Amino acid sequence: MHERVSAVVDDFQSLTGNDRLQMLLEYADALPELDSRFGEHPELLERVEECQAPVFIAVEGDSEKIDLFFSAPKEAPTTRGFASALNTALNGLTAAEILSVSDDFPTELGLDQLISPLRVRGMRGMLARIKRKTRELAAS
Repeated sequence: MHERVSAVVDDFQSLTGNDRLQMLLEYADALPELDSRFGEHPELLERVEECQAPVFIAVEGDSEKIDLFFSAPKEAPTTRGFASALNTALNGLTAAEILSVSDDFPTELGLDQLISPLRVRGMRGMLARIKRKTRELAAS
């Protein structure tokens, strides 16, 4: 596991219950603003249908470096927090490093016991889209 992925997991695992939720909200506040070029070209973003909130992702790069871009509404702090945790853990990694991340990432963070199954499904949907697009970029 890449050290940044491990660091995010360790941060959440070092806490319990409500403290984990508080950390997720802190991550929500730290999600970088979406690059302005996506405002001009929204077709570059892919909707994460599994999320109840309107979440969009763009994945760019090649096998050596993958860049992630997220759009998640401030009114959906749980979803926004998970997008930010993914961004912190994965942005800038190689394709191989991203593809090696466990599909059980939400479970590893200890969030699946604290939030609704629908929200966990959205989190898994974000990661699945990142991995699918990463595979496509690495293959081209």
